[in-house]
Amino acid sequence: MSANGTTIEIAGQAEAPVLGTEHTTRGRTITEADLVSFSALTGDWHPQHADAEWAAGGRFGERVAHGMLVLSYAVGLVPFDPERVVALRGLDSVAFKRPVAIGDTIRVHTRVDAVRPLDDEHALVTFAWRVLNQHDRVVARARVEALWRGAAPEALERDLELAGGEVLL
Repeated sequence: MSANGTTIEIAGQAEAPVLGTEHTTRGRTITEADLVSFSALTGDWHPQHADAEWAAGGRFGERVAHGMLVLSYAVGLVPFDPERVVALRGLDSVAFKRPVAIGDTIRVHTRVDAVRPLDDEHALVTFAWRVLNQHDRVVARARVEALWRGAAPEALERDLELAGGEVLL
């Protein structure tokens, strides 16, 4: 992976990601404008996000970001290389663990959990994501599947064996 956070070129492999490879993104601070914009975009004006007085008397004591806002920003923070990632195929096991307040900064810790060849040119890569706040506490987690280009099965097997991993077929 790129250390500068611009693209994920996992372990310098242009062909295929290596199981177990990890990366942490840059941070993104959540603002009041983010909550208002997301509410307007989605129509989700729940008072937990939009009404400071109501939210002050609620479980979290203040307005908090929408879970889907946090997940959407996580997708934007992960620097997928458009030459490699054709599309996100799925999100699984999404769990929102802690509230994200206005002023909190989130970042995403990713790990390659599985690589499954689909054909001579593509593989399905599964990432484990942990969205962390500025205190290194998990605020959300998810498994994300991406359709990866340029991952011939032979290259996957070779690279993963060298890394001590296994190909999940």
